[in-house]
Amino acid sequence: MEDAMPAHRRTFPGDPRELRTARDWIHAALDGHPHSEDAALIVTELGTNALRHTVSGDHAGAFHIALIVSDLAITIAVTDSGRTKTAPEVQHPPLNATHGRGLAMVTALADSVTVHGDDSGRTVTAELRVQVNRRESTSCA
Repeated sequence: MEDAMPAHRRTFPGDPRELRTARDWIHAALDGHPHSEDAALIVTELGTNALRHTVSGDHAGAFHIALIVSDLAITIAVTDSGRTKTAPEVQHPPLNATHGRGLAMVTALADSVTVHGDDSGRTVTAELRVQVNRRESTSCA
Protein backbone atom coordinates (compact mmCIF):
# COMPACT_ATOMS: atom_id res chain seq x y z
CA MET A 1 0.00 0.00 0.00
CA GLU A 2 1.30 3.43 -0.93
CA ASP A 3 1.97 5.73 2.02
CA ALA A 4 1.33 9.20 0.55
CA MET A 5 2.13 12.46 2.24
CA PRO A 6 -0.27 15.33 1.72
CA ALA A 7 0.26 17.54 -1.29
CA HIS A 8 2.30 20.65 -0.69
CA ARG A 9 1.13 23.68 -2.67
CA ARG A 10 2.52 27.15 -2.94
CA THR A 11 2.19 30.18 -5.20
CA PHE A 12 5.25 32.27 -6.02
CA PRO A 13 5.24 35.86 -7.32
CA GLY A 14 6.30 36.43 -10.93
CA ASP A 15 9.82 37.54 -10.08
CA PRO A 16 12.89 35.53 -11.19
CA ARG A 17 14.34 35.90 -7.67
CA GLU A 18 11.47 33.70 -6.47
CA LEU A 19 13.02 30.72 -8.25
CA ARG A 20 15.55 30.47 -5.42
CA THR A 21 12.73 30.62 -2.89
CA ALA A 22 10.95 27.83 -4.80
CA ARG A 23 14.12 25.68 -4.77
CA ASP A 24 14.58 26.26 -1.03
CA TRP A 25 10.92 25.35 -0.45
CA ILE A 26 11.35 22.08 -2.38
CA HIS A 27 14.51 21.21 -0.39
CA ALA A 28 12.70 21.89 2.90
CA ALA A 29 9.63 19.89 1.86
CA LEU A 30 11.73 16.92 0.74
CA ASP A 31 14.00 17.15 3.81
CA GLY A 32 17.02 15.21 2.57
CA HIS A 33 15.17 12.91 0.15
CA PRO A 34 17.65 11.33 -2.31
CA HIS A 35 15.85 13.03 -5.25
CA SER A 36 15.69 16.51 -3.70
CA GLU A 37 18.41 17.96 -5.97
CA ASP A 38 16.69 16.66 -9.11
CA ALA A 39 13.34 17.97 -7.86
CA ALA A 40 14.85 21.40 -7.15
CA LEU A 41 16.36 21.56 -10.65
CA ILE A 42 13.03 20.56 -12.20
CA VAL A 43 11.22 23.30 -10.26
CA THR A 44 13.84 25.84 -11.34
CA GLU A 45 13.53 24.93 -15.03
CA LEU A 46 9.73 24.74 -15.09
CA GLY A 47 9.41 27.94 -13.05
CA THR A 48 11.82 29.71 -15.41
CA ASN A 49 9.71 28.63 -18.39
CA ALA A 50 6.56 29.94 -16.72
CA LEU A 51 8.20 33.30 -16.00
CA ARG A 52 9.82 33.64 -19.42
CA HIS A 53 7.05 32.44 -21.71
CA THR A 54 3.77 33.42 -19.99
CA VAL A 55 2.24 36.31 -18.05
CA SER A 56 3.52 34.57 -14.91
CA GLY A 57 6.62 36.75 -15.40
CA ASP A 58 4.65 40.01 -15.50
CA HIS A 59 4.64 42.42 -12.56
CA ALA A 60 1.40 40.98 -11.14
CA GLY A 61 2.08 37.43 -12.37
CA ALA A 62 2.67 34.25 -10.43
CA PHE A 63 3.44 30.57 -10.88
CA HIS A 64 2.07 27.72 -8.79
CA ILE A 65 3.79 24.57 -7.61
CA ALA A 66 2.23 21.37 -6.30
CA LEU A 67 4.48 18.72 -4.78
CA ILE A 68 3.24 15.24 -3.93
CA VAL A 69 5.55 12.74 -2.29
CA SER A 70 4.78 9.08 -1.82
CA ASP A 71 6.92 6.06 -1.20
CA LEU A 72 6.74 5.38 -4.96
CA ALA A 73 7.30 8.81 -6.56
CA ILE A 74 7.81 12.54 -6.28
CA THR A 75 5.37 14.43 -8.47
CA ILE A 76 6.03 18.09 -9.24
CA ALA A 77 3.45 20.19 -11.10
CA VAL A 78 4.17 23.78 -12.13
CA THR A 79 1.24 25.84 -13.41
CA ASP A 80 1.71 29.12 -15.27
CA SER A 81 -0.67 32.05 -15.60
CA GLY A 82 -1.22 31.57 -19.33
CA ARG A 83 -1.41 33.93 -22.28
CA THR A 84 0.92 32.09 -24.55
CA LYS A 85 0.07 30.48 -27.85
CA THR A 86 2.86 27.93 -27.74
CA ALA A 87 2.91 24.72 -25.74
CA PRO A 88 6.07 23.73 -23.90
CA GLU A 89 8.21 21.46 -26.05
CA VAL A 90 11.70 20.05 -25.99
CA GLN A 91 13.94 22.18 -28.18
CA HIS A 92 17.27 21.40 -29.83
CA PRO A 93 19.13 24.73 -29.75
CA PRO A 94 22.54 25.24 -31.35
CA LEU A 95 25.52 24.51 -29.13
CA ASN A 96 26.27 28.21 -28.63
CA ALA A 97 22.69 29.09 -27.54
CA THR A 98 22.36 30.45 -24.01
CA HIS A 99 18.89 29.02 -23.36
CA GLY A 100 16.37 26.54 -24.72
CA ARG A 101 17.53 23.41 -22.91
CA GLY A 102 15.38 23.54 -19.77
CA LEU A 103 12.56 21.20 -20.77
CA ALA A 104 15.10 18.78 -22.26
CA MET A 105 16.85 18.66 -18.87
CA VAL A 106 13.52 18.06 -17.13
CA THR A 107 12.68 15.18 -19.47
CA ALA A 108 16.16 13.71 -18.93
CA LEU A 109 15.77 13.81 -15.14
CA ALA A 110 12.14 12.78 -14.81
CA ASP A 111 10.61 9.38 -15.49
CA SER A 112 7.62 11.08 -17.11
CA VAL A 113 6.64 14.61 -18.13
CA THR A 114 3.14 15.67 -19.16
CA VAL A 115 1.66 18.99 -20.27
CA HIS A 116 -2.00 19.90 -19.77
CA GLY A 117 -3.89 23.09 -20.49
CA ASP A 118 -4.07 25.72 -23.19
CA ASP A 119 -3.12 29.36 -23.78
CA SER A 120 -5.06 30.38 -20.67
CA GLY A 121 -2.68 28.35 -18.49
CA ARG A 122 -0.66 25.16 -18.63
CA THR A 123 0.53 22.70 -16.04
CA VAL A 124 3.72 20.78 -16.64
CA THR A 125 3.98 17.72 -14.40
CA ALA A 126 7.19 15.78 -13.85
CA GLU A 127 7.37 12.51 -11.98
CA LEU A 128 10.47 11.09 -10.35
CA ARG A 129 9.91 7.45 -9.47
CA VAL A 130 11.52 6.19 -6.31
CA GLN A 131 13.21 2.83 -6.48
CA VAL A 132 12.12 0.67 -3.62
CA ASN A 133 14.68 -1.76 -2.28
CA ARG A 134 12.85 -4.72 -0.90
CA ARG A 135 14.77 -7.11 1.25
CA GLU A 136 13.64 -10.60 0.87
CA SER A 137 13.69 -12.30 4.22
CA THR A 138 14.12 -16.00 4.51
CA SER A 139 13.18 -17.97 7.51
CA CYS A 140 14.98 -20.99 8.73
CA ALA A 141 12.93 -23.80 10.14
